[in-house]
Amino acid sequence: MVFLGFHASHEQIPPSRLLDDVVAAEAAGFDGAMCSDHVAPWGVRQGESGFALSWLGAALARTDFSIGFVNAPGQRYHPVVVAQAYATLEEMFPGRFWAALGSGEAMNEHVTGEPWPPKHERNERLAESVSVIRRLLNGDMVDHDGLVRVHEARLWTLPETPPPLFATAVSPETAGWAASWADGLATVLQPPDALHDVVSAYRSAGGAGPCILQVHLSWAETDAEALAIARDQWSNGVVGPPEAWNIEQPEQFDAVAGQPEDHELREALFISADLEELAERIAEHARIGFDRVYLHHVGKDQAPFLQAARKRLLPRLRELL
Repeated sequence: MVFLGFHASHEQIPPSRLLDDVVAAEAAGFDGAMCSDHVAPWGVRQGESGFALSWLGAALARTDFSIGFVNAPGQRYHPVVVAQAYATLEEMFPGRFWAALGSGEAMNEHVTGEPWPPKHERNERLAESVSVIRRLLNGDMVDHDGLVRVHEARLWTLPETPPPLFATAVSPETAGWAASWADGLATVLQPPDALHDVVSAYRSAGGAGPCILQVHLSWAETDAEALAIARDQWSNGVVGPPEAWNIEQPEQFDAVAGQPEDHELREALFISADLEELAERIAEHARIGFDRVYLHHVGKDQAPFLQAARKRLLPRLRELL
């Protein structure tokens, strides 16, 4: 059975209300949740960006299922700081926390004032950060002098078992590279052939653990309303990597996205008023080789979507999968 999760979008919803949403998602029948981790939203109209690590502690305390997040150690986050955060969350909520680690985006990392490195250097920095984090979670005293620097660090509070550290990847090259160190792989919605290549690259390189897909979707009672929600809240979806990695401000994202055509939005995310159609499209992508699928309805009001998910979408997905 494919694990069906809920994505909590800090860029769009204040953390207090998002906390209620994740509680409602568990009640609706989702198997778990994940959240984003941003300093700024993808666009001005999204309008929020709560601190993920503060929210995660509250969300795990208010629910009983697993919750993880996408995190980029190395620039905005020193690896010792996030290792301590991971250890604390896992010690308090054993077996329920995970982190998916990536090389970051300029929108979040530029705030340190440090230069934004090219992709190959960001991957090298991530690899060093992962090594530091794993050693700390194993209880080691760590010194490291490279793209990140660590001086005689150790964690005094450790969980019984370290939490899983997944990798994020949108290309086969990154997925294959991550197979050597990751406990699983997380990626985002792309055309089926592209997703197949990403999963295949990870598995053929010996990648273990779950393969995770995040699906952005827009649902409403009418197709026109679903399209309007997508246009208002997720026009950034038409801006892909590598360009998206190098944009610093929400206003710049808005300018680059412009006013996308309807077909461009429909290529970037699933847009429909038909829950059966959504279920079939989600299931089609899940069958590519994904063990977990996290659904992100891009509307600011999650209540109608969660009600529809409880009554129709999740039961139908479980039938199809």
